[in-house]
Amino acid sequence: MQIGFWAFGTAVVCFAITAAIGRFLVPFLHKLHFGQTILDIGPSWHKNKQGTPTMGGFMFIIGIVITTTAGVLLHSINNGFGTVEKFVFVGLCFALCNGAIGFFDDYVKVAKKRNLGLTAWQKLILQFAVAGLYLFVMHLCGDTTEIAVPFSSTGLVDLGFFYYILMALVLVGMNNAVNLTDGVDGLDGSITFFVALFLMLIANVVGYEANVIFAASVAGGCLGFLVWNFHPAKCFMGDTGSLFLGGIVCALAFVMDMQLLLILIGIMYLVEMFSVMLQVGYFKLTKGKRLFKMSPIHHHFEMSGWSEMKIVCVFSLVTAIAGAGALLLVIFG
Repeated sequence: MQIGFWAFGTAVVCFAITAAIGRFLVPFLHKLHFGQTILDIGPSWHKNKQGTPTMGGFMFIIGIVITTTAGVLLHSINNGFGTVEKFVFVGLCFALCNGAIGFFDDYVKVAKKRNLGLTAWQKLILQFAVAGLYLFVMHLCGDTTEIAVPFSSTGLVDLGFFYYILMALVLVGMNNAVNLTDGVDGLDGSITFFVALFLMLIANVVGYEANVIFAASVAGGCLGFLVWNFHPAKCFMGDTGSLFLGGIVCALAFVMDMQLLLILIGIMYLVEMFSVMLQVGYFKLTKGKRLFKMSPIHHHFEMSGWSEMKIVCVFSLVTAIAGAGALLLVIFG
């Protein structure tokens, strides 16, 4: 009951802080002319979004950092500051580092008035460096090379040295998958809200109370941002926000050694990422033919006549169903 109170309070406060920041941040970004540049190859109607302020992710970054820090520290006064609390703060720092990469990317786009910031290789090198540092610090804080596997005899499988290679790929891959999901008003924020919500419920089931507070803060921050990002968007999160969220999603799962659950609970992120990979591969193999009308796949549905609202609703519903499945796996696995 007590952790439910802390989680609800953290979510509400984070929502309020994030939404309130928007009242000042959006006009400020307008004043700086930090507007989004829209690709010519995108849907033609997206040109109406040209100049919409980007880097709005700072809203929920500030809200999540404040409420997670305050919530976990206040909760630890009566419950102690242990390994899980350490993992939460290391995960928060990991997300901030990824957000910093996104900020540099956004700044290059804004400064040069183009939709391409850092090169793919520059991003990957920075992301793998941050992922490696995260895994190293987690090891120093007591993390093991085990991951939770539902229905296994012990519930855990030790991957040994290969853990670090595989997990670095998971961290970078999922981070970019979340980044690719940001392309329709309210989509990334809505999906991540449900991901955080079900990771919060899972953390409660397994007794990771600090992670419950962490996830509740993320859910509240996403809702607060949607006040400004829901269609028609008054502000975009930019890579600053989407890469931060990618780091957050990974951190929430890694705290509990439940990396495998990201396959299920993060299904829509993965669908977005693999749609891009399939599109590129098919284009090269067929010398110019396209598998989808456009990728990531949310643009394919746009080009097929779906409204942005319908895409957000359907993708969020799939995420919620997958999240419920992940929760049941934890309860009965």
